[in-house]
Amino acid sequence: MGNLTFKLFHTRMCNQNIKKRLHSQQDAGFSLIEVLTVVVMIGVLSAIATPSWFAFVNRQKVNKANDAVLAALQEAQREAKNKKLSYTVSFQKNPTTQNVEVAVYNTNAGSPTWKPLGVDVGVSSDKLLLGANLSGENTANSTTNSPVSYPPSSTPTKITFDYMGALTLPTPNFGTVPTGATEPPGLKIVVAVPSSTNSTLASSVKRCVIVRTLLGSMIAAKGSPNCD
Repeated sequence: MGNLTFKLFHTRMCNQNIKKRLHSQQDAGFSLIEVLTVVVMIGVLSAIATPSWFAFVNRQKVNKANDAVLAALQEAQREAKNKKLSYTVSFQKNPTTQNVEVAVYNTNAGSPTWKPLGVDVGVSSDKLLLGANLSGENTANSTTNSPVSYPPSSTPTKITFDYMGALTLPTPNFGTVPTGATEPPGLKIVVAVPSSTNSTLASSVKRCVIVRTLLGSMIAAKGSPNCD
């Protein structure tokens, strides 16, 4: 009798264990509603994060390109001082590759050697806009704006330093003092990301380098009104 009772108890426990295993297998995985909920949440998060990510990438790209502009100007000024010669920085758009290009060279040594702006820091300059408020070498235009556009490749934008690292004479023109300001805008080189609606116009993501004094002091700036 005892053995029969034990066998019945053992059989019942085994059946319960089998039911539990089968039940757990039936409950494994996710329901359709759970999967759809996760997909919707991922879509919402992507919609929120994607614009911020692209904005971050654009800012980084413009920052690097602007650093390259500043480095080129500083290199020209340094070479002018070290070699006691006049050195020029020129910017242009290559009509074939669409790259923004820069050249640092001895002003009196013949044709400059051009290279894409920011190539050393991994920036694709064909996706950027370059502008300046220059109407001539070391001469700001008569307006307070700094139009962000490509200068013609035949007449590249130039800033030249003399053998002491100052801007070359005759006296540079730093532009007209804007209303409400105390000093002229200076010589500006502007880098910007194109507008999403018009690739020839600048977006609000812009940076600039401004040469402010006859001695060639310069600063890096961003946004409006500094880079307008």
